Amino acid sequence: MGRAVVIGAGGQIGRPAVQALARDGWEVTAASRGGGRDGNWPGEVRTRRLDREDDAALGVLIGDGCDLVVDLVAYGARHARQLTGLADRIGAAVVVSTVSVYEDGEGRGFDTMGEPDGLPRYPVPIGEDQVTVPPGDASYSTGKVALERELLSAAGRLPTTVLRPGAIHGPHSPLPRELYFVKRNLDGRRRRVLAFRGESLFHTSAARNIAELIRLAAARPGSRVLNACDPRPPTVSEIGAAVDAVMGVETETVLLDGPARASVGSSPWSAELPVVCDMSAAERELGYRPVVSYPDSLPETVEWLARRLSGQDWREAFPSLARIYPDLFDYAAEDAWFAARQA
Repeated sequence: MGRAVVIGAGGQIGRPAVQALARDGWEVTAASRGGGRDGNWPGEVRTRRLDREDDAALGVLIGDGCDLVVDLVAYGARHARQLTGLADRIGAAVVVSTVSVYEDGEGRGFDTMGEPDGLPRYPVPIGEDQVTVPPGDASYSTGKVALERELLSAAGRLPTTVLRPGAIHGPHSPLPRELYFVKRNLDGRRRRVLAFRGESLFHTSAARNIAELIRLAAARPGSRVLNACDPRPPTVSEIGAAVDAVMGVETETVLLDGPARASVGSSPWSAELPVVCDMSAAERELGYRPVVSYPDSLPETVEWLARRLSGQDWREAFPSLARIYPDLFDYAAEDAWFAARQA
């Protein structure tokens, strides 16, 4: 297949991506901040330590040239220009973006969800031709749009497949949403509350399915944008039930007809309106077939989460999750809500 360089190889997507490419016959160089310490790689995989912000180090990593660059941590126009500046030494690229780039056509998107009338009303499903937020540096979403546009404008020099995953899940995640259910079960909480009757839909993306898309795109270079999600998004209630099944516990779920009561009923998937992506383009252009379903992917995720939590506060184990969802485990508020409900 040739030489492939994977940037961000030690992360949630990087590990299965390196393994998928190596199995396909690529000569893989796995680059990450920790180098060889970041993964248990197949013996033929080379490891390199890399600071993504160091232009010179990236140039040295690419060396005299490679057939493929997979960039899992690129963000903003500057990182795109880093890659396009090396276009004469790179055969093709696969770069990960996000579904949060989408706007509903009325100026609403992920960045406006907390504003009055800011909840986006996306079509179901969302196709890749859906309008996006403007490019810029105002937010994560606008930065990803800037990245996409800069790369796609250089399609003639560097063919790039842009992948847009949803709620990524799997081991080694800095933002493991499944912790919401796993920790409650480990803590012996057998009652929980879910807003919007537990019917919230935020399209999930297994890291292993994203890795499969990377493998397929690597074998079919081109300039394209593709959604990168699981075959069928589970509702938040179905996610909870699937986690319970893996952990062998039984729980009682109380469903709220509307939004959460402050922190009570709020989860990392809570949304009144669905976010569901169309995967037909990936199927048509790359022959994509998911390699794992959401329930089948859960056992390794649950095991990894339980291991990370052992003897460690969840905020220390997952600081990014704690920063975004500081009240994720407000048990006192839940107990007070249940007591008031029964009074």
